Formats: sequence, structure tokens, C-alpha cells
Amino acid sequence: MARPVYLFTGPEAGERNEAIQNIKNALKKKFGDLDEYLFYASESPVQECLSVLDSDSLFSSATCAVVKNIESIKKAEELDYLAKWIKEDGPETSVLILVTEEYSVSTKIDKAVSPANKKTFFELSESQRSTWVNKFFSKNGLQIEPDAVSLILEMTESNTEALKNECRRFVILFEKGKTITTDDVDAILLSNREENPFSLFDAMTNTKDGLDKCLEHSLEILQKVRLSKENSSVMILAALASCFRKLITYNHLKENGLTDEFNLKKNGFSSKKMRSQYSRASNVWTTGQCHGVLAAISKTDMDIRSSGNLGGYSMEDTYLQKLLYEIITKKGGSSAVYE
Repeated sequence: MARPVYLFTGPEAGERNEAIQNIKNALKKKFGDLDEYLFYASESPVQECLSVLDSDSLFSSATCAVVKNIESIKKAEELDYLAKWIKEDGPETSVLILVTEEYSVSTKIDKAVSPANKKTFFELSESQRSTWVNKFFSKNGLQIEPDAVSLILEMTESNTEALKNECRRFVILFEKGKTITTDDVDAILLSNREENPFSLFDAMTNTKDGLDKCLEHSLEILQKVRLSKENSSVMILAALASCFRKLITYNHLKENGLTDEFNLKKNGFSSKKMRSQYSRASNVWTTGQCHGVLAAISKTDMDIRSSGNLGGYSMEDTYLQKLLYEIITKKGGSSAVYE
């Protein structure tokens, strides 16, 4: 029997996590106890990730291993080993779930996994996210104004996992029947909120006092973010990547003379605050430079993951500070020496 292996691609974390949990729930229902493992391909060798599925568990009837960031598997020998392992026969009690936020993976891996077990979780459009928020509030007995929805979307990463975490605050704080307004959103998500990756991006776009002042202020906010609940380097990098992908969209609209209200709103720039922010950002980074920035963010993510626990928290800070220097001062270009 072919091994039960799943390949999940794409950035929509909420739906993807739900799909992973459904697989785990099905295994528990069918076999009882389940051993669960989580690996990052950039940190653990392929052989180590698979070894837990090849070993019989003493305490559980089934095993499920989730391996994230599989796009970081580059070595030919590791790709060959994984592809061969997937194609071999294996017990249905040992399930492997391969995950990447990218839209594609190595051809060797892609061809090895059964088409029936592959799914891409696409980033939701502005209208889809808006619909998701409205349904979430309605399901929990709350109503919400359209402008309040737009404000929530501005302040949250573009996946339903992040949206769920933010929207839960309102369910906890307000009684059923309440209509959420922009003032409520401002009070819950803005006024009482610590610095976050999105306020960091906003600071990075403010170069009116020169690049040195912009970098200095951005580094101060980065330090505050690292001291907050949203201090994960993975979360910071993901949010910055989301902002620069959105800036590429804005730049394309600007280059084609499509920055009227209809086209901006259609492409997710719904509020005046967001339009002002991205208009300012478009004067700082060109489309080409945005791609350079995204490459720098990806490299920083890889550097942090590959360093593991060798440098600890301080090493992560160094990588993040270097990234801000490259984005603000070098416009996405790499720096041979950290100045």
C-alpha cells in the first residue's frame, strides 16, 4: 500500500491548519492514540523527519509528522531520498504532511506525491477575507460595520489564522448583539496594541527626515516588537513579506494609472490610511526593489532557521537588524559588511 503522504502548498495558513487537523482527527478516530511531530526542513535533516514514521511507537497506534518549509530542501541526495521514501509502500498508520507557504516545490517531490493528496491554499482576496470576517462575527452573535471590517483587514496578516486570532478578542470583550464599529476596532486593535510588524513597515516608509533617521526609528520599533507578544522572527518576516507583496500590487496600479478609488478598493486598498501608506511606500521602493526586498526577507528567514540555536535570540536580532538596514538603506540590495 502506498504511503499516506500529503503535500500542502500556499500561504493561507488558516484553511491549511484546518486541513491538517482534520487528517489528525481522522487518524485518532480510526486508530485511537496518535503520536504527533512537527519538523522544519531547514532545521532537521530529511532522514530525521522520516525516522519517526519508520519506527514503531510503544504508546500510540498511529503517527503523524508535519514537515514545514520543505522548499528549503535543496540537496539532490535529500530530494532523492524523500521522493524514494514517498513512493515506497508503507502502513496507513504513518502519515507524512509536507508543508510550504510557496506555491510550488521541487519537481521530484511534487511527482512523488499522489495528486489526490495535494492541495494549494491560495491567499484570500480582499473580498474573500471581508466575507470571512463578516461570517465570523455573525456566527458568534455580533455584527460589524463595513469600515470596521476594512480596518481589521488593514491591521492583520492576510490569512484566516491571523484573522481568527484578532477577531476572537471582540467575541471575548463584547456581548452578543453588539455592532462593532471603527471606534471599537481602534480601541481593541490600535490604541491598546503594542508595536507590531505592520507598524514597523509603516515606520520604514517614512523617509522624510532621511534614511538614517528612518533606519534609527525602525530599529527602535523592531526592538519594541521583539519585546512584545508578536516577537517571533517568523511572524515579523511573514508580515513584512506580505506588506511588500502588497506594495508590488500598488506599484503596478500606479504604473498603469489605475490609482482611482475603484481600482484601489478592488485590489485591497480600502481605507485612506492604507492608500496614504502605500502611496508613500511606492515613492521609496520600485517594483524591482520590492522583489529584491522579498529575496532579502527569504534569505533572512533561511539564515535564522539554519542557525538554529547556535546564536540564540541575539543572533536573530542581528539578522533582523541587518535586514532593515538592507531594506531601508540598500533598497533590498545585500550588504557585504553590516555598517
